[in-house]
Amino acid sequence: MTFGCRLNTLESEQIRRAATDAGLTRTVIVNSCAVTAEAVRQARQNIRRLKRADPGLKVIVTGCAAQTEPATFAAMAEVDRVVGNGAKGAPETWAKARAAFDFGISAEEKIVVDDIFAVRETALHMVDGMDGRTRAFVQVQNGCDHRCTFCIIPYGRGNSRSVPMGEVISHIRALVEAGQSEVVLTGVDLTSYGGDLPGAPTLGRLVRTILKQVPELRRLRLSSIDSVEADADLLRALAEEERLMPHLHLSLQSGDDMILKRMKRRHSRAQAIALTGEMRRLRPDLVLGADLIAGFPTETEAMARNSRAIVEDCGLTFLHVFPYSARAGTPAARMPQLPGPLVSARAQRLREAGEAALRRHLSQQVGTWRPVLVERGGIGRTPHFTPVRLRRPAQPGAVIDLRIAGHDGARLVAA
Repeated sequence: MTFGCRLNTLESEQIRRAATDAGLTRTVIVNSCAVTAEAVRQARQNIRRLKRADPGLKVIVTGCAAQTEPATFAAMAEVDRVVGNGAKGAPETWAKARAAFDFGISAEEKIVVDDIFAVRETALHMVDGMDGRTRAFVQVQNGCDHRCTFCIIPYGRGNSRSVPMGEVISHIRALVEAGQSEVVLTGVDLTSYGGDLPGAPTLGRLVRTILKQVPELRRLRLSSIDSVEADADLLRALAEEERLMPHLHLSLQSGDDMILKRMKRRHSRAQAIALTGEMRRLRPDLVLGADLIAGFPTETEAMARNSRAIVEDCGLTFLHVFPYSARAGTPAARMPQLPGPLVSARAQRLREAGEAALRRHLSQQVGTWRPVLVERGGIGRTPHFTPVRLRRPAQPGAVIDLRIAGHDGARLVAA
């Protein structure tokens, strides 16, 4: 059971295979998220539900919430083992879990969580595709060196560490040979890629090298990036490489300068607007998404309006809106908090701004032809990551040219 980000989704597939190889049976592994208090609550709620439905199941909790709050989960009678982020990728972790279940486990052995900041390397686990998916996610980076005041994730993931370029390219070549049409590069702080490697290669250099060394790869896509870290090679790749998809998701978080400062972000409102304008100049068909937090401590109504205005000012299309959630141990949790109903109302208005922007984008696509990567369930994705409802069945994983006949407010509809 997976909560949270795409990186967790990728890691869950690695864990599933390692646990199966270790012979773990009648065991549920919960890969948790710590980004909000609600994510932790949902994980605990689902653990209780699973155990009620089948009291004989063994439950192992791992992921960011297990790393940051191991005692919280160890105290649950429904949980049999808590595994930290540093150990969850190792096959021996799951072999040891099986042995512990076979021979009995003491209360002291229930928690397997080490100091995540002692981890200095990240491994590229060889996953040749993901069950039920038509694109492959490749983890090239883990951890984060920044300390945004709202964020607990560095304490769950540790410091930034990167996979060497040669390993990444070899893995992507294997994925393409196995039939993957699209690869997504992912990480916790993707644009910090390479800072810990010899020669400090950038994400842009990695992208350009992949496209040069794996010419058979049809589509390369990036997960969320930090706009302030977008390097010159990445911008050149955006302008020159058609196989780099014209869709980027930005970690903006706010559209107000004072809130950005209190968040300890490293960009200003003007810098965000300037960068998105330059990106669109380099790639006119570029579509942008962004993460935005509503109701951050001390946010006034004028500051909230600035965040809503950034949707239009940066030309955003796909929004991930997060109502602010205080995380114990973060500086923002000690700032003056806003009432919950006000936070929810501001998040709703921000979502409405995003929905209006999405409808405008969908309307602009009507009548165009787009190469669509077919997914399961009668859905596909354009290069802009816009979902398309298909009129007739097609082979998942195929890329087919389709004319866009209309939209339903959330998805395009193929002719």
